[in-house]
Amino acid sequence: MAKIYSHRFIIPTEANDENGHVNNVAYVQWMQDVATMHSDSQGCPRKLYQHLGSSWIARSHHIEYLRPAFAGDEIEIKTWVCNLKRARSLRRYCFLNADTQSILARAETDWVYVNAETGRPRKIDKEVSESFILVVPEEEP
Repeated sequence: MAKIYSHRFIIPTEANDENGHVNNVAYVQWMQDVATMHSDSQGCPRKLYQHLGSSWIARSHHIEYLRPAFAGDEIEIKTWVCNLKRARSLRRYCFLNADTQSILARAETDWVYVNAETGRPRKIDKEVSESFILVVPEEEP
């Protein structure tokens, strides 16, 4: 199991805004996408959540933009799980320019584990909590 998941891709033109750099909405979409990829890679694919009758919903997002990114740039997104509480989990992200390794943005999402039918918070299933290795602050990228 990988503590820190990494994904690289070339930023598409559609991600740019009228200012000529990546739109902030793209970052939020990428956060959700890479969280799902990480979960899949750890043995928690969507089918498992469907079987358990559960899902994750975002309670809050926080993003700190440090440098702009542009269409055509190769970006690397790293993500990891900081904690797993009864029904919540904090996940962090680091966005890097893949060529220079300069940090473009740092972010985090406070996720809530819910009953897929009711949307109400529920205790994180053991199959899910055991699929992730927590990253302590000293180990964060």
